[in-house]
Amino acid sequence: MANSLMFLAAALLLVGAFSSAVAFDVPTLTFDEGYSPLFGDGNLVRSPDGRTVRLVLNRYSGSGFISSDSYHHGFFSASIKLPSSNTAGVVVAFYLSNGDVFEKTHDELDFEFLGNTRGKDWRIQTNVYGNGSTSRGREERYLLPFDPTEDFHTYSILWTANYIIFYIDDIPIREVVRTAGMGADYPSKPMYLYATIWDGSAWATDGGKVKINYKYSPFKSEFSDLVLRGCRANAIDMPTTMEHCAESEFELMTAGYALMTSKKRAAMRRFRERYLTYTVCYDAVRYATVFPECDNSPSEQERFWQWGESKYVTPRRRSKRRSRVAGSKPRGGVLMV
Repeated sequence: MANSLMFLAAALLLVGAFSSAVAFDVPTLTFDEGYSPLFGDGNLVRSPDGRTVRLVLNRYSGSGFISSDSYHHGFFSASIKLPSSNTAGVVVAFYLSNGDVFEKTHDELDFEFLGNTRGKDWRIQTNVYGNGSTSRGREERYLLPFDPTEDFHTYSILWTANYIIFYIDDIPIREVVRTAGMGADYPSKPMYLYATIWDGSAWATDGGKVKINYKYSPFKSEFSDLVLRGCRANAIDMPTTMEHCAESEFELMTAGYALMTSKKRAAMRRFRERYLTYTVCYDAVRYATVFPECDNSPSEQERFWQWGESKYVTPRRRSKRRSRVAGSKPRGGVLMV
């Protein structure tokens, strides 16, 4: 009983941290200062001051934007508000990739937001691919301690030469430390930043069983507080870019978001204990051997079936207001479970 109360108290503290979290204090850009439209024409709508971008998906097209430059390592962030209502089949993505340059050997780091049927929660998937390693996809999925459709929350990707950290607000939710065993699977080539919304009916909701219903369209996702911190580098001209990135690399590695403190690790552990629903580290069905960077824990493994899906999920508490209402890439890897 005492252990249960302690777990509940920790979970409530984590929810409170997300509710009041202030994202890292980093300079933001207007759209024209760092980005260009990717696709969707009129489905990409900029605010008058250029600091907020709305991406729309309707029955005719999705939409997206791309950074004007590619970057070799960096910190990439945006405050995002997701579409509400019945969003089954809808995918919103915020990610780094060089797939347009290296079609078969591309690198990629993803936040993928997976829509759901009315009354069910959005899920988030993170992906890590290096050198075209999609057949060895390093995916994880999570629930959230808040409703991502009610307000903006900040999602960030830190990518360095030695480790990758995914953040929600200022809470780290995943760390991937580079190991010798990863080899070329670790992302190493300069990448562009992308943001997209698209129809992922083939796989996004219940493994593709529930398709998008355009009766509920248009689906709108908003992006603000856009951050691009890193060394601009030409993906094809790698040798010369490394020297000119030295100063930028030093600034990156000494910034607060690059330092994993004991407090951050404790917050990450609490988040993962409560909201992680899938990880490749315990997926014995898809992978015969454990990934070299996995920090496997027997106690954590007890929570997962052999295909990595959590045996139990504790959903976030809905607000009373939302409960009353309810009562009356395209890119990225595909997780097959």
